[in-house]
Amino acid sequence: MFQLRASFSLAAISRVTLGLAVVLCLSFLSGDPARAQQANIRFGGLQQDTTLPVEVTSDTLSVDQASGAAMFTGNVMAKQGEMRLTAGTIRVEYASDGQGIARLIASDGVTLVSPSDAAEAREAVYTIASGTVEMTGDVLLTQGRAAISGQNLTVNLTDGTGTMTGGVKTVFQPGSAP
Repeated sequence: MFQLRASFSLAAISRVTLGLAVVLCLSFLSGDPARAQQANIRFGGLQQDTTLPVEVTSDTLSVDQASGAAMFTGNVMAKQGEMRLTAGTIRVEYASDGQGIARLIASDGVTLVSPSDAAEAREAVYTIASGTVEMTGDVLLTQGRAAISGQNLTVNLTDGTGTMTGGVKTVFQPGSAP
């Protein structure tokens, strides 16, 4: 488990809390069990310019010339703008034309952090061209004082939206509406 220390405005927390409460109430009241297993989420803090450079640091780097992939292991951190992705291992797959990174495949405990949101999971795949991060395995997302968990989280970094699926559960602190 990780600890995140940050300051958030009360108005932002109230909007997130209210939004999570509405999403959860609507999904449970729909009567559709499949719908109750999914939550659509707004990730303003995880909105990211996916054209920015990606910087990766680690203890060790190994390169496979045949497959065109690089494996970073030990204390790995990938940074893009204000977004940070940390993991035990990150495999970098380059584009087929050799012009940049196609995907980052993170495993061995993954944490994705932005200025206002944080998520952790067992594994994650960040596809640069589409600007999507797919996190799998015991996903926990925190937004201010609110938390939501499930088995799969897909975040679109371009527009800051996402979907949590698979046994979705939330904990939020009720507050007044903004």
